Amino acid sequence: MTKSLNTDYFFDEAAYNTHDGGYVPLAEPKTPQQALRIPPLLKPDKETATDTYYTVEAQAGETQLLPGKKTKTWGYNTSLLGQTLVFAQGKTMHIDLKNSLPELTTFHWHGLNVPGPYTDGGCHAPVYPGQTRHIDFKVDQPAATLWLHAHPCPSTAEQVWKGLAALALVTDDHEAQLPLPHTYGVDDVPLILQDRRFHEDNQWDYEADYDPDGVQGPTPLINGTVNPYFDVTTQRLRLRLLDGANRREWRLHFSHDLPFTQVASDGGLLPEPVAFTHLMLTCAERAEIIVDFGDVAPGETVTLYSDDVPLVRFRVHEFTPDTAVLPEHLVEMPNPDVTPDMPIRKVVMSGMDETVMMDGKKFGMQRIDAKQQVGNVELWDVTNTNDMDGGMVHPFHMHGTQFLVVSRNGHAPYPNEHGFKDTVGVNPGETVRLKVWFDHTGVYMYHCHIIEHEDGGMMAQIEVFDPQHPQNYKLMDMATLMKAVAEERGIAVKDLHLVGMSSYEKMGMEM
Repeated sequence: MTKSLNTDYFFDEAAYNTHDGGYVPLAEPKTPQQALRIPPLLKPDKETATDTYYTVEAQAGETQLLPGKKTKTWGYNTSLLGQTLVFAQGKTMHIDLKNSLPELTTFHWHGLNVPGPYTDGGCHAPVYPGQTRHIDFKVDQPAATLWLHAHPCPSTAEQVWKGLAALALVTDDHEAQLPLPHTYGVDDVPLILQDRRFHEDNQWDYEADYDPDGVQGPTPLINGTVNPYFDVTTQRLRLRLLDGANRREWRLHFSHDLPFTQVASDGGLLPEPVAFTHLMLTCAERAEIIVDFGDVAPGETVTLYSDDVPLVRFRVHEFTPDTAVLPEHLVEMPNPDVTPDMPIRKVVMSGMDETVMMDGKKFGMQRIDAKQQVGNVELWDVTNTNDMDGGMVHPFHMHGTQFLVVSRNGHAPYPNEHGFKDTVGVNPGETVRLKVWFDHTGVYMYHCHIIEHEDGGMMAQIEVFDPQHPQNYKLMDMATLMKAVAEERGIAVKDLHLVGMSSYEKMGMEM
């Protein structure tokens, strides 16, 4: 099946977040182990053969994370994170986006190929407190692990930190017929990887922890669970891994270097399975892996680590032998030719701390930085020029598309980068070439997914246009945003402080 076993993390070690001046190392929790929370599947309001109706509610609540007082958290249809949505390929989704929070938010479908900017849910699609926005879209992409998170610039990082992140799973007939584990919560298990710092009375304090290079905490939080275990009752587990952290990279491996097989990345199945003992995820990346416990005796525990800190303990029970074998080829990948006479688009991510920029500029909410005709296939060269103090890996994310990674500094991409992706880590001094096309028109953002970096201005936006059907978009402006948030908080605009604006203020710039 798999021809070689990959045993390293590939990314530049000198740029790992462990070298950051503000690095916060993970620490093993001292609290008792508890069962891993599995986000429940969201029940549709109504479903037919062709259409599915959902209500997604952003709400505030409290969650028992540690012994003692509950932690104040936000979530979708629950108090923390969210219930998992299922989008069947070919069906039309009708979704009411309800905001029951005390301030405006947006609902961004990370990895979903839908029109922008309103359905996509970036900063131009605000939903105000007590209001509901309705969206409709047809699901037209392969099976994949996607996610939903808040994206209200410049408060994206703070709202995700408070808990607004949920999974959205696209399903299709091809993936369903492959010999993969398919029983959600039993042998098909999501792992949302995050980290937090707990302050007095078990509360989170985003402003106290704020770092313009990305907020980190010492406590691993997996599906909103501190110190989790999972009872393994099948020989094979499919783990849907999401780096849902604001800043942290996850360098993953199992005890005794138990091998595993990656079968999918951000946008769905890989062409061929790839075998690993070590896997690194940068912010917002996803990986679906198959772990085979066939050589583990019942009663033993296999632990998933990030670096040397345990994240999840898998308690192995008796299971029925599973002789299923993954095929050597999982899916055909489309690879369209580049549209003739298209120049290579150059994108530069630069800086650290408050100096972060995209193409030498900080994000402007009403500025269109690039245009691309819908359906055109272009090459994008994305460069990370940051080399201060060894630099850092910047995860580059694009809304509204799934791209193909062509090369890294002219060499082949990493072995697990041959499928569709929407986020790719770029090493310092490196240029990653992407093949990019859009199926829908709209205004979309592209940015670093260290979330404090996007809030701090390492973000730009592209208009995808159809020359036969020109469109005008109402784009959110900073004055309207500031006025709305100030009114929600009952203060004057001059007294409003949004943490994400500090990078602009210290650079003497405006959003």
